[in-house]
Amino acid sequence: MTETITYDITGQVGEIEFRKYSRMVLASVKDTGDDSGFNLLFAYISGTNRTRIKIPMTAPVITSEQVPMTTPVISDELSMSFVLPMGKEKDEMPDPLDSRVQITAIPPREIAVIRFRGYAGQKDIKDVKSRLLDGLKKSRDHNPGPAFSDAVQCTLDSRVPAMNKVGIGITR
Repeated sequence: MTETITYDITGQVGEIEFRKYSRMVLASVKDTGDDSGFNLLFAYISGTNRTRIKIPMTAPVITSEQVPMTTPVISDELSMSFVLPMGKEKDEMPDPLDSRVQITAIPPREIAVIRFRGYAGQKDIKDVKSRLLDGLKKSRDHNPGPAFSDAVQCTLDSRVPAMNKVGIGITR
């Protein structure tokens, strides 16, 4: 079974869920919009790393859009990231053989998310992001940061649509 990121739900306003995530370690690449980013990351966790060890796959795969620099930041450019197994520190992870794969530690943070099922195309993500930003403006006690989306596209039953979310880091 694939490990997923754990979080605590800290509140909800309408369809927006507020979540507190623990510190995590990411393997990330700049995303060119094709499958090359995914393939680089998959190769890294499959043993194309300095120690040649395999790293368990985790869910979800995170994509970040290009945003102005803010803190905390996942990325200041279009990127794709795999969350590495929880409980591991950055220095415990094997060094990538490919310099395009970067290992980073992300501090604990709070995220506002809207979840949705089905295909996560660019239009779908843009629409959900717009609803999320509108909802945060109305709540007035959350300052939004950079947006990202992630998806759990792998299901054992093809009749079950994928679960996706659009998230925005927030500060109170």
